[in-house]
Amino acid sequence: MSMDTPGSQSSLHRANLERVLRAVRMAGSLTQAEIARSTGLSAATVSNIVRELKESGTVVVADTSSGGRRARSVSLSGDAGIVVGVDFGHTHLRVAVGNLAHRVLAEESEPIDTDVSAQQGFDRAETLVGRLLTQAGFRPDKVIGVGLGVPGPIDVETGALGSTAILPGWTGVNPGRELSQRLGMQVYVDNDANLGALGELVWGAGRGLSDLAYIKVASGVGSGLVINGQIYRGPGGTAGEIGHITLDEAGPVCRCGNRGCLETFVGSRYLLNLLNASHPGELTLTKVVQLAQQGDLGCRRVIADAGRQIGSGVATLCNLLNPRRVILGGELAEAGELVLSPIRDSVARYAIPSAARQLSVVPGTLGGRAEVLGALALVMSEMGESGAIRHTGLASASSA
Repeated sequence: MSMDTPGSQSSLHRANLERVLRAVRMAGSLTQAEIARSTGLSAATVSNIVRELKESGTVVVADTSSGGRRARSVSLSGDAGIVVGVDFGHTHLRVAVGNLAHRVLAEESEPIDTDVSAQQGFDRAETLVGRLLTQAGFRPDKVIGVGLGVPGPIDVETGALGSTAILPGWTGVNPGRELSQRLGMQVYVDNDANLGALGELVWGAGRGLSDLAYIKVASGVGSGLVINGQIYRGPGGTAGEIGHITLDEAGPVCRCGNRGCLETFVGSRYLLNLLNASHPGELTLTKVVQLAQQGDLGCRRVIADAGRQIGSGVATLCNLLNPRRVILGGELAEAGELVLSPIRDSVARYAIPSAARQLSVVPGTLGGRAEVLGALALVMSEMGESGAIRHTGLASASSA
């Protein structure tokens, strides 16, 4: 076992090795010049580390071009380890298996009922993970970690799931511990909005950015914040609760106990109630979006008003955090410009002009896959570089 002294040459070398590994892992593939820029290491140090990682089989290097010049592209080896993503949503369970080179090897979704018990849900997840690993041709011991997405807040100290409107019977359950015991694997847990943000950052509309906000509008309103390339959770794990910005103190009572929260004006239950009289029959938010796209005036008005309310929350976010991009996800995002244009109008009206000018408001590109891909990215982000080094047999080489 290595007993590196902090500040020693071997300890510094290992820290540099881990910085390079993390940069490549989160980007999928980088040129050596890009690695140097993102890590702050010298070109010579990066070159030496890449050579070492290549010789150990941890990374693969390919010739490419960057800005018209020849360059060398570095990505993690396809057999450097496997990560698993599990996403429990409003009506579905989705599982994906991927490698550290950002390739999704197997993915599947199946419907679940909102009244499913936690035990039944985890039974289904365990079965689906096992099936997809077999389908992808990997043994469980190749799995570095599992990312788990749940539709509600996670208590930072206990790991328990807080109050959730989507899976009400799950409140108080410790989902990470439960799934870890079943699978015998390390499990990392986060809420669906944070995973949506991470998914879009690594795989979708936020690629290449270091500051963004992801806003998910479906049955409720959630937000995931990325600051300096990292999910910002706050000390209690509740950062980004844009759905509970107060718009009207005399408004409807929210599930959080306050009145007039943003969520009470744009969550699916509120929007569907507005259309009950004019649109008799079974309506869903997806159906409302479809009708609006087909020209239904009532549905268009409801979506536009929701966009303006969301835009008021985005403007507040913009003034406080000055993100480069806001990405809209969830079912309402499928409305495209019908909801995005009113959001931008509100931002232009209420945000500081300099912050508004720098901001782009765009739809997510991953749709319903954002959270499960974010779960894969969560493992890559949180797993600890030493785990990857051990997995590829580099531990002894790097600490020599």
